[in-house]
Amino acid sequence: MDGDKLKSIVKPVEEDLALFDSRLVSFLTGDSPLITSIAQHLMKSKGKRIRPAILFLSARAAGFFTEHTINGSLGIELIHTATLLHDDVVDDADLRRGNETVNHKWTNLIAVLMGDYLFAKAFKILLKTESMELIDAISNATERVSIGELRQVEETSNYDLSEEEYMKIITDKTASLFAVSCAAGPILARKNGNIREKFTYFGEKIGTAFQIADDLLDYVGDAVVTGKEPGNDVITGKVTLPLIYSLRHGEKDKNREIMRLLGNGVKKREFHTILKYVTESGGIDYAYRRAAEISREGWTAVGGLKDSAYYRSLQGMVDYSTLRVG
Repeated sequence: MDGDKLKSIVKPVEEDLALFDSRLVSFLTGDSPLITSIAQHLMKSKGKRIRPAILFLSARAAGFFTEHTINGSLGIELIHTATLLHDDVVDDADLRRGNETVNHKWTNLIAVLMGDYLFAKAFKILLKTESMELIDAISNATERVSIGELRQVEETSNYDLSEEEYMKIITDKTASLFAVSCAAGPILARKNGNIREKFTYFGEKIGTAFQIADDLLDYVGDAVVTGKEPGNDVITGKVTLPLIYSLRHGEKDKNREIMRLLGNGVKKREFHTILKYVTESGGIDYAYRRAAEISREGWTAVGGLKDSAYYRSLQGMVDYSTLRVG
């Protein structure tokens, strides 16, 4: 059902997404039998193509789609996929989206090297866009992703983490690639200045809301849909908005009890206690509200686009990505 809903939302750009997939397969096939096998595995367990879909919809809605847009989106998605491969090694993850991770199916070494390979291929394909401005923007976004990932590791089990610090981490780690995805349209159409800034702002806000919604799934997600069991972030010491809010606004006696539990390391069987606390303290509801508020802030930047099938689908894609519950 979830897949049918997404397919309906992206229908106006289904041909763009089909061409995207076709080029991705051809670009990752043939360098070696091992690389081809891993690429086929990645395509089999491919995600929802949220970044390419938002890039295509925003570019089409504004009339910014060019002959180089597909290659620009491929470069961004390859970088995103490379970071996921490295993340899975760091997290020692067995599953992603319900399928075996590369590090689990092969080895950590192969996953890291495949990630490096994808980074290299990303910038090779970006050269085909003939836009140094886009390459510069994506290079800056990739640097921010690395900074955000390192900051997240640095703040593991820091239960004094503020909402402001959390927002900075996820803006770098996740929203930066959303921002450059939306900026790719005006950049490749050679529309700079205020227009580019508006699309960048839109993408950054949508990416921030997306990550808040993604973090919420660790509390309320359906494992069948998400491909991972709820509670993993809490168990591994990843501090996200629902818990941050609850620790600031929960009852003092309950907070002390939860802090003792967190300080000793949460076991899988104890996650239900954390979930009950966060729910009753308003952390879940607050995170949903913040995701919705931030998403609306993003829309203020592109609200002047004329009505079209692309614009309506862009609205649907943003709602799907930032307000999801499974």
